[in-house]
Amino acid sequence: VSTSHLQLAAFALGTIGWILCTVSMGIVEWRVWHVNNTTVISSGIAWVGIWKVCFISYLHVSPGYREQFCHKFSGYDSFIPHEIYAAQGLLLIAMFMGLLGLAATVFALRNVYMGITHKTLIAPFFLVGGLFYVFAGLCVLIPVSWNFYSVTHNQSIAFPPSYYIPSSPVAQEAGAAIPVGIVAVILLLLSGTFSLSYRFPMTSNTIRK
Repeated sequence: VSTSHLQLAAFALGTIGWILCTVSMGIVEWRVWHVNNTTVISSGIAWVGIWKVCFISYLHVSPGYREQFCHKFSGYDSFIPHEIYAAQGLLLIAMFMGLLGLAATVFALRNVYMGITHKTLIAPFFLVGGLFYVFAGLCVLIPVSWNFYSVTHNQSIAFPPSYYIPSSPVAQEAGAAIPVGIVAVILLLLSGTFSLSYRFPMTSNTIRK
């Protein structure tokens, strides 16, 4: 037990990182667009996420909506930039990999705290869990960095006319999903590092086994 304190911390950090990764997927504010024309976009701000784009409108632009109007992206939308497609796929992979990392770490910690001393039931699972954490962190890092690059370079998106959004904003800034994703990356990579650092204690009992 005394040799697995870092791995217990890895489980805690990995859990938080996995939750933040999942949260970042659901946040629509990946890119915040500022537009001049407030005829439809009443607040002058549109939020571009990886699954949909939303804005506040006091016009009846869609049945059932009076204030916030959202348009969901579909897999057949050719106007969606590559960084959004990448974010959709990589964040789903990261969520799955992070879950596998948590499962492997839980199994190894269970064996440690139950006094099971078989090396093959502890060390390999910490190793596998660490690799899953690192892979999940990298899968989050790529779309977060790519979308942040697009924000800083004020890149446009050719929305169709039915979206009521201009293809180029006056200005844009990073939304809440990007810093949440950055924190998730840091926690997942730390978790992976802690899990990979585990060294099984060499005792006479282990040598016999």
